[in-house]
Amino acid sequence: MMREWWVQVGLLAVPLLAAYLHIPPPQLSPALHSWKSSGKFFTYKGLRIFYQDSVGVVGSPEIVVLLHGFPTSSYDWYKIWEGLTLRFHRVIALDFLGFGFSDKPRPHHYSIFEQASIVEALLRHLGLQSRRINLLSHDYGDTVAQELLYRFKQNRSGRLTIKSLCLSNGGIFPETHRPLLLQKLLKDGGMLSPILTRLMNFFVFSRGLTPVFGPYTRPSESELWDMWAGIRNNDGNLVIDSLLQYINQRKKFRRRWVGALASVSIPIHFIYGPLDPVNPYPEFLELYRKTLPRSTVSILDDHISHYPQLEDPMGFLNAYMGFINSF
Repeated sequence: MMREWWVQVGLLAVPLLAAYLHIPPPQLSPALHSWKSSGKFFTYKGLRIFYQDSVGVVGSPEIVVLLHGFPTSSYDWYKIWEGLTLRFHRVIALDFLGFGFSDKPRPHHYSIFEQASIVEALLRHLGLQSRRINLLSHDYGDTVAQELLYRFKQNRSGRLTIKSLCLSNGGIFPETHRPLLLQKLLKDGGMLSPILTRLMNFFVFSRGLTPVFGPYTRPSESELWDMWAGIRNNDGNLVIDSLLQYINQRKKFRRRWVGALASVSIPIHFIYGPLDPVNPYPEFLELYRKTLPRSTVSILDDHISHYPQLEDPMGFLNAYMGFINSF
């Protein structure tokens, strides 16, 4: 009798699970839809990459390029976008390959090196490859910025000319980086990873991401749905385990990427939300100051965490403008 009960439950579960795993991605909210329609696409090696390019203040030659974090997209910058257009002539952001509205090929060997090459290709596409670029980055984008900096220092052909670099909450030091449990499971799950990425749903995602926001600056349900819609677009949940290999790449290429920061002569700044569980205070900051004594740092309010540009957009913008106006 018991066995038959299990068989029945099993038979019931199969169609439910099948339906569950083919839940269509959520509809884009009006805000996210207008972000997408105001953006453009360019093609890198046959892959479509989404980007935003706004012309801001007239008469300024300044260009800022924004590099977003994991697992989100260029939409992370929307709260400071308008503020940046009041100071820069061009404000440019892209969705990295595997993120947001960009293509998400699978299987694919996602790497920080390829993302850096995509940034270079975008600036060539826009005819800006010979201009001096201010880079503003967050999280995963910090590591892409470090690789761009390395290429700039090595005088590689096709490299960007970097005028300044501003990093924000990101694991630039593998030794003070504390990945989330979900990240660890997906990164090193082996055979389990593809199953876990299919089982990933909004509930799991929102429970996983909310702890990296401060207690008073948690995203609303609709903001979380916007982030989830960006992930689910082009079945992005199925490439999360491949994207997460960047954590292992950071360990492997620590000398190259931390070295690029440590030996640089351009103005460099770090905007830090100190409540970040992923890059904890004070260990992270102590190591940063020791490794990069020439860099300046802005520490935001005590309760600001891993997503400072979303949690405290005014504080973030003020810190960034203070840096840009200092040289």
